[in-house]
Amino acid sequence: MGNQITFTVDGKIINAAEGEMLLWTALDNDIYIPHLCGERNEKERPASCRLCFVEVDGRPAPMPACTLPVSEGLVVKTRSERVDALVAAGFELLMSNHRLDCKNCPANGNCELQRIAKARKLRLKPKNLPVLDKGLPVDDSAPGILYDPNKCVLCGRCIRACRHSGNGVLGFTRRGFERIVATFGDLPLGDSGCQGCGDCAEACPIGALAKKA
Repeated sequence: MGNQITFTVDGKIINAAEGEMLLWTALDNDIYIPHLCGERNEKERPASCRLCFVEVDGRPAPMPACTLPVSEGLVVKTRSERVDALVAAGFELLMSNHRLDCKNCPANGNCELQRIAKARKLRLKPKNLPVLDKGLPVDDSAPGILYDPNKCVLCGRCIRACRHSGNGVLGFTRRGFERIVATFGDLPLGDSGCQGCGDCAEACPIGALAKKA
C-alpha cells in the first residue's frame, strides 16, 4: 500500500494507507457500511451484493465502497437519500430470494442480513416484492456440513473459501433466478469430493452453509 493519507467519512477524519479499500478502512474506524460479498484479504472484488454504496464528493453517482481506494482529501458520506434508496432496494431484492427462517437458522443472532436490517432499519420480510422460494432440497450429505440453497444470496464467499482450501468443489451454475451455488454436475456435496473441512460454512455470512450440530 502507499503512504499514509487523510480523508473524511461522515465528518470523521481518518488516517489510512493510500490505496486501501474504503469499506475496510471505514469498518476499522467503527463506521458500518452494509456488505455481503466483500472480503478484506481477497484481490477479487465482485461488488455483486450492491449494498456497500456510498456518496463521494465530486462523483456523479454513488459508488461501492469495496472497490473504492482511499486517497488524500477524499470526502465520503455513507448515508444519503440516494444511498439509502439503493441499499434498501438491493436488500429487498436479496430478501425476496432468501428463505426466511431465523428462528431455526444456525446463524440466528450472528447473521449479516440481520445486522444490515438492524443498522439500516430495513425489513427482513420484503414489503414490495414477492418471496420467490426455489423449493430446493437441503443437502446434508457431506460430513459436518448442512447446505440450504434456498437461503443462499449468491455472495460467493463459500466458493472462494472452498477454492482456498484446495478442494474447489463449489461454483456458480445456471442463470437468472435459477442461479445457485452448486457442485459440478449438481452432485450432492457428499458425492462431489467435498472433504467436509467446513471452510465454506465459516465463510457463509447468513447460514445457508452451516456446520452440523
